[in-house]
Amino acid sequence: MDSLGVVEVSSIASGAELADFMVKAADVELLRAGTLCSGRFLIYVAGDREAVETSVNLARDSERKIAGSFVISHISPQVTAALKKSEAALPGEALGVVESRFVSPAIQAADRAVKRSEVRLLKFVSGQGIAGKAFFVLAGDVAAVRESVDAAREALGSRLVEAVVIPSPAESLARALTGAVR
Repeated sequence: MDSLGVVEVSSIASGAELADFMVKAADVELLRAGTLCSGRFLIYVAGDREAVETSVNLARDSERKIAGSFVISHISPQVTAALKKSEAALPGEALGVVESRFVSPAIQAADRAVKRSEVRLLKFVSGQGIAGKAFFVLAGDVAAVRESVDAAREALGSRLVEAVVIPSPAESLARALTGAVR
């Protein structure tokens, strides 16, 4: 799986049906499909570039009201893993929390962040319960997390809400941010 496809649909019901069509049309894995606060539906599929493009193009060519769509090639496996499941922070790891005004640029910023230095992407939250915004949580040593957060800031530009590095987070905060337990 080296590519990620994202499709945002204006209708929840249409989005559910479209997600089904997309995974049946090409050899892609449905990483996540769900609602956004604004009543839209977001679909994430992963696979090889050709399969993902086929799946996303099917959505684009459908008669559904697509609010947006894109394909990212050479996506970090950490991003696709974080879309499936959160990871717990390890004792002593610094945390970086990056918040974006929009989901799509946040995915690209998370990809750039994990490619910049030795960090782990623990969680990616998109639009659900947070007014269509997105955030992600990184972990690693302080210097690596700072470097990755800086890369995310650069990638987001004016779409950045806030980005912080927490050098020595309380264990309860790490659990609260990731929802995962060691």
